[in-house]
This record gives sequence, C-alpha cells and structure tokens, in this order.
Amino acid sequence: MFSGKRIVIKGAGDLATGVAARLWRSGFPVVMTEIAQPLTVRRTVSFSDAIYEGETAVEGIAAWRAEDKAEILKSLDERVIPVRVDPEATIVHDIEPFAVIDAIMAKKNIGTRMEDAPLVVGLGPGFAAGRDVHAVVETKRGHTLGRVIWKGSAIPNTGIPGEVRGFGAERVIRAPGPGIFKGRISIGEHVEKGDIVAYAGDIPVPAPISGMLRGLLHDGVMVAKGLKSGDVDPRDTRESCWLISDKALAIGGGVLEAVLTAICRMDFAKGTDHIPSNCSAF
Repeated sequence: MFSGKRIVIKGAGDLATGVAARLWRSGFPVVMTEIAQPLTVRRTVSFSDAIYEGETAVEGIAAWRAEDKAEILKSLDERVIPVRVDPEATIVHDIEPFAVIDAIMAKKNIGTRMEDAPLVVGLGPGFAAGRDVHAVVETKRGHTLGRVIWKGSAIPNTGIPGEVRGFGAERVIRAPGPGIFKGRISIGEHVEKGDIVAYAGDIPVPAPISGMLRGLLHDGVMVAKGLKSGDVDPRDTRESCWLISDKALAIGGGVLEAVLTAICRMDFAKGTDHIPSNCSAF
C-alpha cells in the first residue's frame, strides 16, 4: 500500500529502531543511516548493530548493512531494512524519500531541513516544528511521550534519564576513563552492584546498581571519560533485553501518526478542497 513512500531514518539506535519497526510493520519501506562506529548501548534492539555485524534482526525484522544505492534497493525488494554508513544522510538526495525522520537524538539539529522531503520529523529537543521540521515527536517520558507537535518544540533536555523503579542516572554505566572498550559480561546477564562489566583500556567499568545488564557498547569502540557505555535495568527481566522498549514504541507511534496525517492531508489536497478534521494538523 505504501511501497512508493520510502522513509529515511537518520540514526539506527534503539529509539530509531522503535520508529523503524512501527513504520516497517505498517508497510513503509525504511532506509536507515548511521555513523561508522555507532555508540549504541541497547545493541540487541538496535538496527545499528548491522554496521558492526553485517546483519542483525530485532523482533523478527531483518536489517543488512548496505554500501550503496543498489544494495539499498535490493534490500528493500527483499523486505530487509538497509542500514548504511552515511553520517550526512546523502542517500536522501539519491532516493528522494517521502519522509525523513531525524532520530539521531543529538539534542540539537545538526543538519536536518524541511526541504529534505515532503515530510520531515525531528525526535525530541533541538527542533522547532514549522521552522526546520514539519513536526516534532516528544521523547520525554510522561503524559506527552510520543505526542506529535505541529507547532513549537519538545520539552528541553534535562540530561537526566527517566526513572525505572526509583533509579534514574544511577542505572547508567559511564566510562570511568578513556580507552578502547571491551565487554566482560554479556547483555542479558544479571549483575550485582560493583561487578566489573567491561574495561575502558585497562580501567575496570563497574555496574552502578544490581539488575539485568540491558545494554553495553560494542567491543572496540574508543570511549572518553563519562561516555554512556551501558545500562542496568533494576527490574532484572532478561526477556526485556530483546524487546523494543515502551518508550521507543510510543515514539514510533507518534512518527507513524505524523506520516499518516501527512499522507491523508496530501491525498485530500490533490482531489478536493475539503480536508477532514483529523487530517488538518499538517
């Protein structure tokens, strides 16, 4: 139904993957771009891992690393999500997508423009709907999570992770010093507070709390002191390590709403002057 409406998602981390999954399952061809060494922590639920491994799958959806336009089109034909090393998202100019979704989560706009596609959506703070994107989707946990903003901006970044069972910043693993990152414990294993989960060079990286090791950087990444390097979930549920989070799905639902609203508006604009009220936001 939507095979002609390609969507480029800038970024392929866990939130971007939630967006991709919702769009893909709804019938939209999705292309994702990444940097050469993604700093994704929740790798088991992120299509960015295809950059390191060549291929990956999240909740039954396959993704391949694609090197050029030909490989991207081949992947789409085979119902596989292509992920390309393309920090500047130059593929946007090659395939002329219907929509561009900035899911880099840089907390600022680093190059996305409304002129990039008929619909351009930014996730979270750093974008202004009506100025540099058509719509913004709220990424902060709470009653506004996943809501589509057609005028204005998302809630400003606080720098504090959302709480899980009373733990916020405490559940984030940060590199204690610079060095090449090397995991010692695998994602999906229980850890106790103080357990050594990885090394940054020769510096041990301890678990900040007890729980399930839900995320960890890929081996071989060069880390700086303080870089987010892992995540411990105090709920201690192993299955959650392989499930797209509620937050990512909520954000993905917001993006899907924005895309369908835009299609609805454009389709009616082609054939009639009357636009239904449920399409009128765009």
